[in-house]
Amino acid sequence: MKQWKKLLTKKERDKTGLFLVEGFHLVEEALKAGRLEEIIVQENIELPSSFDYGATPITTVPADIIKLLAETDTPQGIFAVCHQEKSSFTEGTSYLLIDAVQDPGNLGTMIRTADAAGVDVVVIGNGSVDMYNSKVLRSAQGSHFHLPVIKGDISTWTSDLLDRGIPVYGTALENAEPFHQIQSPGSYALIVGNEGNGVNKELLSKTTANLFIPIHGKSESLNVAVAAGILLYYLRG
Repeated sequence: MKQWKKLLTKKERDKTGLFLVEGFHLVEEALKAGRLEEIIVQENIELPSSFDYGATPITTVPADIIKLLAETDTPQGIFAVCHQEKSSFTEGTSYLLIDAVQDPGNLGTMIRTADAAGVDVVVIGNGSVDMYNSKVLRSAQGSHFHLPVIKGDISTWTSDLLDRGIPVYGTALENAEPFHQIQSPGSYALIVGNEGNGVNKELLSKTTANLFIPIHGKSESLNVAVAAGILLYYLRG
């Protein structure tokens, strides 16, 4: 139980290459993806017949253990220990590169949106919140298990993608052009950045072009996750 509890910390997740998910939906998505190490279920709670858990170890625990692990107000009584995605260069035609996004809800929403938009790879750069943070996992709703979501250096990825002939678009409010003036390129990478400071200026200097979304009302800017959704769907064509 102490080991499970430690997995709620980034330090232990980084050390072990494991993370903890909570709730029937996330456990089922992890099962489908073959990423499970162990299922933890509260006594007197039955696993659904649809769960194809095969030889996955299952540990039954009392309700007080579930309460110690739970980070939701109404826990469903089921957790799973999962192994992390290995960070490596992954082939694809569409990429979302995330530079120093720190809000867990924003990061999880962008992973989920990238999944919905058919993006091939999501790269989480330095300075971003941990992708296996429990709030990120809940916001992403299982999308971690649907496509490669990996840690990486955004500058290196940008250079490598450009070398392969894939256009890389930054997002910026200055020295940028309206996104709808760009023709959908087929293959692309999109960089989105920190909620307060935006994309690192050094990265913006390397891109194919930098885009902005026109504001027609009085708001100063769009939430980064909303902006990412608009641009990902537009660039998909």
